Amino acid sequence: MKAVRFSRFGGPEVLEVVDLPDPHPGPGEVRIAVRAAGINPSDWKKRRGLMDEELPQTMGHEAAGVVDELGAGVSDVAAGDRVFGFSAEEAAQAELVVLSHYAPIPPSLDFPAAAALPAAIETATRALDQLGVGSDSTLLVNGASGSVGSAAVQLAVARGARVIGTASPANHDYLRSLGAEPVAYGDGLVERVRALAPDGVDVALDVAGSGVLPELIELAGGTEHVVTIADFAGAQKHGVLFSRGDAGRALHALAGIGELIESGRFALPVAQTFPLAEIAQAHRVSEEGHVRGKLVLVIG
Repeated sequence: MKAVRFSRFGGPEVLEVVDLPDPHPGPGEVRIAVRAAGINPSDWKKRRGLMDEELPQTMGHEAAGVVDELGAGVSDVAAGDRVFGFSAEEAAQAELVVLSHYAPIPPSLDFPAAAALPAAIETATRALDQLGVGSDSTLLVNGASGSVGSAAVQLAVARGARVIGTASPANHDYLRSLGAEPVAYGDGLVERVRALAPDGVDVALDVAGSGVLPELIELAGGTEHVVTIADFAGAQKHGVLFSRGDAGRALHALAGIGELIESGRFALPVAQTFPLAEIAQAHRVSEEGHVRGKLVLVIG
């Protein structure tokens, strides 16, 4: 099978599409013929050597496609079913991948839209769970217009929370369409948020990693009310929880998202698609960091 891999750290030019042995599912797993695979900021961080030291590495956490092989004990799907989910081996950007956790693709979605979902909804759900966001919560999302930020906004609104989201002015109408109250980021953030919520907010989620943890701590009334998914150094410096998957992933998000999508309460736009051969260009676009929605590889 064809798969994305790199054998040295560096820029997008180190990425290769190579031939690798076909994978096979273990107990409780399924293999899919991949139709689309999501691209995440962690991909280029891995490629630059900022996360894992081993070489070579395959790439991709999430994919959508058609089941073509079942592991032992799998009875909830059949060959030919459309599913989306996670690759435990981080090898989803390939023609075939084994999914360790999966769910049926909601009927209204095509493969690229489904491939955009897993990482964003799991990350957002995990952070909301850690913050205890519920119907009585006022949540501030820093960086609310990207894929994880917009997922967090919609999932929090579905829980009944009030959501205030930071974004550039060009994205304020988009945030309003998701049910959030937008504010501009940058100097004066505390004052702008207090104009909407004079007593501050109950909890805050930092998705952007833009150095505003002190402001979020002030607005939320303490470090225990703030979670970041993007500022590891800042979390250590300020005593804030840095949310990461190895502490327990919110895999229940996969099964629950279909109802929200089909009822019109959740949508995650696909910003751009790329064929497998253009993986380097996809990384360049991702690394520029100005994408609203998700980047997706289309395969097969």
